[in-house]
Amino acid sequence: MIVNNFLNTAHITRTNQLQESNHTVGQAQQQFATNLKNAIEQLNNAQQASDQKTKALASGQIDDLHDVMITAQKSSIMLQTGVEVQKKVIDAYNEVMRMQV
Repeated sequence: MIVNNFLNTAHITRTNQLQESNHTVGQAQQQFATNLKNAIEQLNNAQQASDQKTKALASGQIDDLHDVMITAQKSSIMLQTGVEVQKKVIDAYNEVMRMQV
């Protein structure tokens, strides 16, 4: 979910950039920062939803174990994806820093 949203946003952003090549570097940075912030917020919301459903199941407020497990698994996958994206970004940064200019 987070990957799809992020990739869709990146694709839309890139399409808009190709259509409007008048963007400045500052605008591109701001757009990237906004997209990254939205992705992190979605990850945080998924984690919170999973925690709330787990607590509700433990306290007996809900009895749908399947829904709780599905929510927890979605949250876990989103977190793993976020960690992998973070690793790739760090690798790319390190690669750029190794370039000789």
